[in-house]
Order: sequence, then structure tokens, then C-alpha cells
Amino acid sequence: MRLGQGRERPLTVHHLNQLLLVCSIVLLVAVAAVRISSRSGLPSLLVYLGIGIAMGQDGVGDIHFDNAELTQVIGYAALVVILAEGGLGTKWTEVRPILPAASALALAGVAVSVGVTASAAHFLVGLEWRQALIIGAVVSSTDAAAVFSVLRKIPLPARVTGALEAESGFNDAPVVILVVAFSSAGPVEHWYVLVGEIVLELAIGAAIGLAVGWLGAWGLRHVALPASGLYPIAVMAIAVAAYAAGAIAHGSGFLAVYLASMVLGNAKLPHWPATRGFAEGLGWLAQIGMFVLLGLLVTPHELGDDIVPALVIGLALTMVARPLSVVVCLLPFRVPWQEQTLMSWAGLRGAVPIILATIPMVQGVAGSERIFNIVFVLVVVYTLIQGPTLPWLARKLRLGADSAADLGIESAPLERLRGHLLSVAIPAGSRMHGVEVAELRLPAGAAVTLVVRDGTSFVPLPSTVLRRGDELLVVATDPVRDAAERRLRVVGRGGKLAGWLGTADGSQAGR
Repeated sequence: MRLGQGRERPLTVHHLNQLLLVCSIVLLVAVAAVRISSRSGLPSLLVYLGIGIAMGQDGVGDIHFDNAELTQVIGYAALVVILAEGGLGTKWTEVRPILPAASALALAGVAVSVGVTASAAHFLVGLEWRQALIIGAVVSSTDAAAVFSVLRKIPLPARVTGALEAESGFNDAPVVILVVAFSSAGPVEHWYVLVGEIVLELAIGAAIGLAVGWLGAWGLRHVALPASGLYPIAVMAIAVAAYAAGAIAHGSGFLAVYLASMVLGNAKLPHWPATRGFAEGLGWLAQIGMFVLLGLLVTPHELGDDIVPALVIGLALTMVARPLSVVVCLLPFRVPWQEQTLMSWAGLRGAVPIILATIPMVQGVAGSERIFNIVFVLVVVYTLIQGPTLPWLARKLRLGADSAADLGIESAPLERLRGHLLSVAIPAGSRMHGVEVAELRLPAGAAVTLVVRDGTSFVPLPSTVLRRGDELLVVATDPVRDAAERRLRVVGRGGKLAGWLGTADGSQAGR
């Protein structure tokens, strides 16, 4: 079976049924593989790549696929969804304190990484400078999905998780600009012109992303939709619109979609848990489809000659370029060496480098197939090495922090009553366990109206003691809705004495 640039036979209903069956099986296998990867500590992206390779021309599927342009288009679309899902899950309270450090890592850190990695590719491997610069730029983007799929079971300090998450969301934009510039015809004559273009595109993308996100959040909070299932669709549509608007305005669409999603994710929109679950599902689907397609595009029997160059370049990237960029960028911020060490080792490469490696193939750059093969081997090998060792390193550095589990709060607007109904789930690790209803000290205009415990619901008294696993229904008027949610989160994290011990309402409140 061959898929690619050639003329294909018309798609019949029979072919469509076969395609749907294959896609369903692939998705089911990929979903089951998540369970395996979570136990082994390996990022699931490797499993998805393996599925694509197994279906390819060197595997049991014998599918010949060589359309790099189609792969790039689908990869860009998938990356937009992945960045939107990442932005929706980014907590502003965690990112805000380390925003300057994360920005430095995403800009200056990328420059250091590109310079060191390109030099290693040129002097140690013997690649031409153009090819070396392309590889250096391609592999300088970190992947949040790969990092947090490994670290999701380890509660790290907010500064570490926030820095890694923000960096991975920000550095895609400058890396894409660099790869496109290095892959275009003709040399880059003046470096300061390229820097100016990067700054301009980032500024345009940031402005559009923030504006679209704010307008979208304002609209969703002031327009009550007739069905809760429409909110997730609207949120994702706004995020994609931010990308399109940023790209059309010759700005960074990737930065625009990430910032717009981050604004939406921190705007306390109605039916937020449903929206978050919908976005997470789309993110998984995008990752599965993208990596399976990339696995189909690679030709395993052609990788032999590129294994050693990939290992050499990867070693320079992992042991020299990444640590150096972290140390240089974080030096002014006095970040402890333990956190710098973990951030250096947590620079996992995943979706973005392999997608960006298709750009020189589409542009017809000489040696682009070798660039793609080197990047593919580098991502696979060093993910296999770094992925399983990240949790171990975090424990050795004593960066695992015990933190109270955050509350799950869903808000449904009561338009005619000018209020909100908050559904609060108390998880196992919440410090709200043992707190009396009166000790919540909710603002005037908010009250706990119902408690669901062990399948039984009852109207609580002020002296009712809350327990793990309880679900609360809290009614709040529109003016105090945000204050009520902040207070609930503060008590959930700090217990009944949160306010008395100096923890101000909202100081640790998440979204």
C-alpha cells in the first residue's frame, strides 16, 4: 500500500470502512499504551512512533508514505491543538513569578543552544554550516508533553514546573522562525535583521494572543450558552482563531495560541472541568495522530548511517548546550543549583523537533533527508535515556514537594438569578478534610447549600464537618463568585487556619 505524492484511486465506502477500522485499532492500541508508558516512565510519544514504524514500509503494515508536505501541515495543526491544551492547563499563579526566567530560557537559551549544537554538528560530525544551523535550531525546542508525561507523578516546586511549562510554550515560536530562516533560499546576511524579525513576530503574536484571549474570555463569561457542551468547543475555536490571526498578521501564531489559551485557562470560565477534559482529549488525539504519521514518514533501514552523528550531536546538546543555556539564563535569578540541574536534564525533545525537521524537506534543502533522520534518532535515543531517569533525578535532588491536592471546582452560570452554582469536589489530599462549614468563612453572598457524601445528599449545618470525597454545592452571587472560589481553594490548601496564618485569600489560589 502506498500513500504519498502519487495519484490515488477514488475513495469508496469500502475503503472508508477499512480506514475507520484501522484508525480505531490504532487509537485503542495507543490508549492502552499510555498505561504501559505511565508504569515504565517512558513518554508515550515513543510508543506512538513505534506504532507508525510498525505500520510503515519496514513493518508489518507495509504502508509507503513519503509526503513530507502533508506531514508538516498535519503536524502544524496538531501542534496548535497541543499548545492550546498546554496553555489552558498553565496556572498563571505558578508562571507569573518565573516569567522573566522562562522568557530568558525561551529566547537567550535558544540562542545559546543553537550556537553550541550547530558548532558540534559542524566540527564534530562534519555537516555544512547550513545543515548544522538547521539541526541546532530544530532540536533547541523543548516539549512540555514529553516532560510532564514523565513528571506527572512527582509534585515539584511551583517554580520548576512553571519555568519548564512556560519555556516549552514560549520557545516554539523563535525556533520555528529560525528553522524557516535557515531553510529558505540564500544565506542570512545580517544576524541583527534576523533578530529584529524574531522580536517583531513575537511581539505581534503576543499582542494578538492576549487580545483574542481576553476578548474570548469576556464574551464567554457574559454570554450564557444554551448547553454546557458548547463551552469547550467555543474555547478551542477561540484558541485556534488566535493562531490563525497571528499567522495572517505575520506574527508568531504559535505564541498567539499559547498566550490566548493561557488567558482563557485562567479566566474562571463556566463548566471549566468539562472544557479542560475536552481539550485534554483533543491534545491526546493530536499527539497520537502526529507521532503515528511521523513514524510512517521515517524509513528505518535508512537510519544506520545517521545513528553515530545523532548520538554525537545529542550528547553535545544534552551535556553541554542545554546545561550552559540554563546556567547562563538563570544566573541573574539566583535559582538553586538543584533546580538548575533538573531543568537542564528535563529538556526533553518530542513533537516539535521532528515536525520542524520536515521544513527543510519541503523547502528542498540539500541533505534534508539526513537532517530528518538525525533528528529522529536523536529524539528517540535521548528520550529513552532522559525520560526514565527524570523521576529518579528529582528524588535525588530532593525536589519532590508534598502539597495539598487542589480542589475540583466547576461553575455553572445562573443567568436569571445573577449568580453561580459552584460544584466543589474535595480530593483525598485536600486540607479541607476536617473543616467545619462555618470555618470556611465564605464571603457574604455565598453559602454551602448541599453536601453529597457516600451517595447521600443533605443540607449541611454550620457545624457539619467536611470529609475527603465530599461534593459541595455552593451558591454565590455574581459579585462574590471569584472571592468565594479563591477562599475555597485557600482552605483546601492551607486548612481552616489558612487566613489566620498569613495566607491571604488568593495568594495560592489556582485556577
